[in-house]
Amino acid sequence: MKITHPVTRSAFGVAALVAIAVLANWLVSLTPLGNRGADFTEKQIHTLSDGTRAILGELDTPVVIRYYASRSSDYMPEEIKLHMRRVDDLLKEYASLSDGKLRIENLDPQPDTDAEDSANLDGISGQRMDDQNLYFGLAVSCLDKTSVIPFIDPRDETMLEYHLSKAVAEVSTPVKPRIGIMSALDLKGGPAMMPGQPPKTPWVIYQQLKQSFELEDIPMEAKEIDASSIKVLLLFHPAGITPETEFAIDQYLLNGGTVVACLDAFSVAAQMTGGGNPMMGMGGAPTTSTLPTLLKGWGASFESGKVLADPAFATRLAGDRMGMAVLTLNRDAMPQDDNVVTKDLESVTFFLPGAFTITGGAGVAANSLIKSTTGAGFVDAMLASQLDPSLTTTFRPSGTAYDLVTHLSGTFKTAFPDGKPGAEAPKENDEKKGDEKPAWLKEGANPGNVFLIADVDAFYDRFAYNVQQFGGMQMASPVNGNSSLLFNLLDQAVGSKHLIGSRSRSAIRRPFTVVQTMEAEFNKQVGTKIEEFQEKQKAAQEKLNELQSQKSRGSELYLSPEQEAEIQKLRKEQVEYAKLIREQEKDLRRQKDKLAGRITLLNTAIMPSIVILIGFGLFIQRRRSTRAR
Repeated sequence: MKITHPVTRSAFGVAALVAIAVLANWLVSLTPLGNRGADFTEKQIHTLSDGTRAILGELDTPVVIRYYASRSSDYMPEEIKLHMRRVDDLLKEYASLSDGKLRIENLDPQPDTDAEDSANLDGISGQRMDDQNLYFGLAVSCLDKTSVIPFIDPRDETMLEYHLSKAVAEVSTPVKPRIGIMSALDLKGGPAMMPGQPPKTPWVIYQQLKQSFELEDIPMEAKEIDASSIKVLLLFHPAGITPETEFAIDQYLLNGGTVVACLDAFSVAAQMTGGGNPMMGMGGAPTTSTLPTLLKGWGASFESGKVLADPAFATRLAGDRMGMAVLTLNRDAMPQDDNVVTKDLESVTFFLPGAFTITGGAGVAANSLIKSTTGAGFVDAMLASQLDPSLTTTFRPSGTAYDLVTHLSGTFKTAFPDGKPGAEAPKENDEKKGDEKPAWLKEGANPGNVFLIADVDAFYDRFAYNVQQFGGMQMASPVNGNSSLLFNLLDQAVGSKHLIGSRSRSAIRRPFTVVQTMEAEFNKQVGTKIEEFQEKQKAAQEKLNELQSQKSRGSELYLSPEQEAEIQKLRKEQVEYAKLIREQEKDLRRQKDKLAGRITLLNTAIMPSIVILIGFGLFIQRRRSTRAR
C-alpha cells in the first residue's frame, strides 16, 4: 500500500528518526568511543587521573575485574543503587583505557548460583540487610594473584579510584615488591647480648614490613644500591652515614629509585636498642641522624641539634607532665585533606622530633604532609627528654611552621657535582675519549620521589604499639596512627610509581553551599531574638515559681496588678516573637523557592533555547546556501 498522506509520511519519518537515534546510541555505547566524553565539572570529578591512565597503559598481561553487585534484589538501599551506577561508569572507563587488557565480569550473586560460589571463593561474603545477603564488591585478578575490595562503601567514593588502581597495579606486578632497609639500629633483632639473657626480638614494624614486602638489609657502608631490584630504599635512622654511602643513595635516586628517609634529632630507641648498652659502656648508636650532603642537594635542611616543641600539639603524659616535644599531631597538622597518605589518619605522635625546612633552589617540588604551627620552636633535647617543667616557661616560638613529613618530587640533580667522594678527578685525556657513558649520573632521567620523616621513635615498639605476650606469642596492636602513616606511604611507593603523590578524587555529591549560607544567615538574624525570648521566659518562670512557693507556705496569695501586667506583657512578647520567627521562616522558604525556580529555568528553558537558536542559525545558513545555488 502506497503511503501518500503527508501526516502519515511525517509520522513514519519521526518514528524512523527515533529508531535510528536509539540504535545509533546503542551501537556507539558498545565501542570505546561511546564511553568517552568531555568533563566540564569543577576539579574534573569524572576524569581518571594521569597515574591511573599510565597504569592501564602499561598493562602487558590481561587483568580481570569480577564485579559483584546484587542488582536484582529489591532490598538494596537507594544510596547503594545510585553509587552502583557511578561504579559501572568508572569500570567502563577503566576497560576503555586499557586497550583490551582489562576485562569486566558483571556478576549478580543470587543464592545457590555459580556467581555466589565465585564471590565466596574471592572472599566476598556480602552484607546482611533485611535477611538478605547483598553483594557490592569486586575482585581484581591477574594470573594467580587476586586483590579484593569486599565492599564498595558509598561514603568512601573519593578513594575508590585510588583503591582500584592500586589493586590493578598490585596484581599486575609479577613479584613481591622489594624494599631495601638501611639503618644504624638493629631492627631485625639478634642473639642475646649476654649468656642467660633472651635474644633481642625484631621491631614490630620490621616484622610487619616483612609480611607485606620482600626486605633486603643494606649495610651502612654500602657503596652501590641497585635501583632495578630495590623498588624503595628505607633509610631508618642512618646515623653516622659516610659521604660514600650518601653518594650511593644519590645515584640510586637518579637511576629511578624512591627514597624514604626517617631521621631523628634525639632518638630514645637508639639509646635503648642501638647495638649496645650505653649504661654499661658498650656504646650504642648515635641518637641523631641526618643526610648532610643529600638534604642540601635536595633543597632542604634538617635540625638535628635540638628537638622541635609545639605547645599547640604538646602531649600531657603520665603524672600530669607536659611533653613539650612529644607532639600529638591531629588533622590540624595535616594541610592536605585529599592526600591518600594522611586522609584516613586521625592523629600521629612524634617523640622528640627534628624538623625540616625547605630551602629551595634544587628544582624539585616540596609537598608538606604533616607540619607544625607557627608557634613551634626548638628546645634542648636533653631537657625535653626529661620532661623538664621549666620548658613551659622558658620556651619561645620561632614564628615558623616546620615540616615533619614532606614529599619532594621532580627531576633531581646530583648532590655530588664533583663525582664520587674520594675518587680521583678525571684527567683531561680521559674526558676526550669518544662518547663513553660517564661513571656517575648528574641528573635523573625521569622524575624521582623522596619522602622525609622527622622522627624514628614514632615507629618504635614502645611508642607505636601495645605489645603483649601470650604463651610465648607476641601480640601487638597500634596505639596511634604512626604505623599506618609509614605503610600508607610505602603502599603508594611500591604499588606503582604512578600512584606516588596521588590524591583522592573529589566527591560527586556536593553540598548546596548557597542554601547553607542562606540558612546560616537566617540563624544569625533570628537566633539572637530566640535567645532573648528564652532569657525573658526563664526569668518569668522563676518569678512564677517563687510566687507559687510563697502560696504553698502561707495563706491564699493573689497576684498584684503589676505582676499580672508583667505576665500579660511576657505572653504578648511570646506571641510577637513567635510571629517574627514564622515570618523569617517564610522569607527563607521564599528565597529557597526563588533559587530553585532560577535553577529550573536554567535547566528547562535556557539550555533548550540555546539548542533552538543554534538549530535556527543552521537553518538560516542552509537556506542562504540553497538560494545561492
